[in-house]
Amino acid sequence: MAKRKFKAESKRVLDIMINSIYTHKEIFLRELISNASDAIDKIYYKALTDDSLEFDKSNYYIRVKVDKDSRKLIISDTGIGMTKEELVENLGVIAQSGSFNFKNLNKVKDGYDIIGQFGVGFYSSFMVADKVEVHTRALGEEGYMWVSEGADGYTIKNFDKENVGTDIILTIKENTEDDNYDKYLNTNELQQIVKKYSDFIRYPIKMKVNKTRLKEGTEDEYENYAEVETVNSMVPIWKKNKLNLKDEDYENFYSEKHFGFDKPLSHLHVSVDGVIRYNAVLFIPENIPFDYYSKEYEKGLELYSNGVLIMNRCPDLLPDYFSFVKGVVDSEDLTLNLSREVLQKDRQLQFIAKNLRIKIKKELETMMKHDREKYEKFYSSFGRQLKFGIYDEFGRDKDFLKDLLMFYSSKKEKMVSLDEYVESMPEDQNYIYYAAGESKEMLKKLPQTESITDKGYEVLYFTEDVDEFAIKMLGEFKEKEFKSVSSSDIEIDESDDIDDNEADDEIKREIFEYMTKSLSGKISKVKASKRLKNHPVCLSNEGDVSIEMEKVLKNMPNNQNIKADKILEININHKVFESLKNAYTNDKDKLDLYTNLLYNQALLIEGLPLEDPVEFSNNISKIMD
Repeated sequence: MAKRKFKAESKRVLDIMINSIYTHKEIFLRELISNASDAIDKIYYKALTDDSLEFDKSNYYIRVKVDKDSRKLIISDTGIGMTKEELVENLGVIAQSGSFNFKNLNKVKDGYDIIGQFGVGFYSSFMVADKVEVHTRALGEEGYMWVSEGADGYTIKNFDKENVGTDIILTIKENTEDDNYDKYLNTNELQQIVKKYSDFIRYPIKMKVNKTRLKEGTEDEYENYAEVETVNSMVPIWKKNKLNLKDEDYENFYSEKHFGFDKPLSHLHVSVDGVIRYNAVLFIPENIPFDYYSKEYEKGLELYSNGVLIMNRCPDLLPDYFSFVKGVVDSEDLTLNLSREVLQKDRQLQFIAKNLRIKIKKELETMMKHDREKYEKFYSSFGRQLKFGIYDEFGRDKDFLKDLLMFYSSKKEKMVSLDEYVESMPEDQNYIYYAAGESKEMLKKLPQTESITDKGYEVLYFTEDVDEFAIKMLGEFKEKEFKSVSSSDIEIDESDDIDDNEADDEIKREIFEYMTKSLSGKISKVKASKRLKNHPVCLSNEGDVSIEMEKVLKNMPNNQNIKADKILEININHKVFESLKNAYTNDKDKLDLYTNLLYNQALLIEGLPLEDPVEFSNNISKIMD
C-alpha cells in the first residue's frame, strides 16, 4: 500500500513538535488520554441528539496496557472512533483539530466540554515511539488501521476491528545514553503519570495494577498478582458540592496532593460561573515549609484545564505575599499554547488571579476576626511574608495588606492589629508609637519607651528585620503617623521645656558641645533628653534610617555601610549628669572617659557592637580605680 505524505510541511512541523514544544516526554500520555476522553464525549453528545443510541456511562472507559516483550504501549478507548476521512483529516494534517472543530460546531451540553484544541497532542507520541499504529472503528462504519513511523508519512488500510472505539499502539523506543524509555513500559511509572496529569479525567482509566496477597493455604507466604483497576479519581473535589463535603475531605485532599505534612489551618472552595468560569480549592497551611525562604521554593497553584493538569506550579496565580497558599485551579476558559504546558499571559488568568487574591485576603480577615488563635498561628508562620508584601514593589499593595498586619502590644501584652491599636488610642495621642529591636524582652527595658508608657500610651514592638521597612513604606494608618520611640523629634510632654538651646544654665550647652567633639565621627550631637526618666543615657536618630535599620542593612550581602544619624541623649535629671558637670569643671580627661563610657553604654542598650571592647573594658577599670 502506497505511503501517504503528511501535509502542512510535515517534516519540519513534526520535528518542532517532538524536539521543541514539549519539555517533558511523559506528556504524551496526558495528550493521548485527553484525546480518548474527547472521543467518549463525542459519542455522549451523539447519544443526546440521536434517540436510537443509548449512553450508559459504565460502558465507556479508557484502558492502558503494556506488552513488554514487544515493547508496545496501548491506549484504548470506547469512544466514537474515526472514519477513513477523519483519519486523513485529523491525523494526516498536523495541527488540524477534530476536537476543536467539533467544539465550535456543536454546543456541548451538561458540562461536557472537549479538552483537545490544537490536534497536535497525538504527535507527541513520536517523542517516545518509533512506530505509531491507530486501530479505529467509527460508529456505524468499518474499521481502519493508520500506521506511521514519523515524518516520512503514513499508511491507511482496512482493519477488522470488532468494537467501536480506538486503540493507539506505540512501539516504544530503545533506551539511549540520555533517555530511559523502558519506564513507559513499567505499569507503576505509567500509573504515576496518569495520577499526575489525568487523575480527574471524567471517565475510568483502567490499568493492571501489581498487588500482593497471601498465598492460598499458607499463613505467611505471599505472592504477586495483577488486577485491572480504575487508577484515576475522575471527579475532583472542586467539582463536588461544597455543602456535601466535610473538613476531613479537604484535609485528605491536602494530604493526597502532598501540599504539606501539616493540616491546613483553613480552606477556600471557590466556584465562579460568569464570563470566565473556574473552580478552585485553596489551602492556608499551618506550618512554614522548610525551604520557604530558599531559592528552591516554588510558589504557585496547580493549574488544570477541564480536569487535565496543565502546570504543576502556576506562579502567575499568586502574588509573592500569598506564596504560602497551596491548592488547585481548574478552568475551561483558559487560552493555552500548542503544548498546553505554558500558559499564555491573558486576561482570563489575570482575572482569576485578581479574584483569588481578594478571596484569600477575605478569608484571612475572617480568621483574624473570628478565630484569633488560629490567625496568630498563621501569622507566626507567614506574617513576615505579608510585611514583605507591604514593602515590595515600592508599596504597590500596601493598602491592600495593611489590615492583616499584627504586632505585639506593650500595653495589652499580646498581638494586636493596627486597627485595634488606633481604636484604643487616647484622644490626646497623636502618633502610633513603635520600638524596633531583637526581642520583646529587650524592648520592654528600652529607656526610650519610659515617657511614652508613663503617659499610658501603647507601644508596638517590632522584632523582625522587615518590620520597620514595611512601616516606613506604609507611612500612616487611618491618618495616624507612625513614630519610633527612638526618633529625635519625639515630643511626649511639651511642658517639659528642657531643650538645651533654651536652658538657663549655659554650662549644659558647653558640656554637650564638648562631648560632641569628643565623639566626633560617631554621633551628630549630644543633647538633653526629653524622654528619659530613670535611665541616664540613650541613642536616638534623625532622618529616614533608624538605628535598627542600620543593623539590618549592615548584615545584608551588598552592605553599603549605610549608617543612622545618631544622637546621644543625656538625662539631665539623673545623678550621672552631676558627675559630668564636675568633670567638665575640674577634669576634662575624666569627662572624656565618662563620655566614652556613656556612648558605649548606649550602644549596648541598642544591641550595637562596641567599636573597641578592650578600650571599654579598660575604661571600666579606670572608673573602679
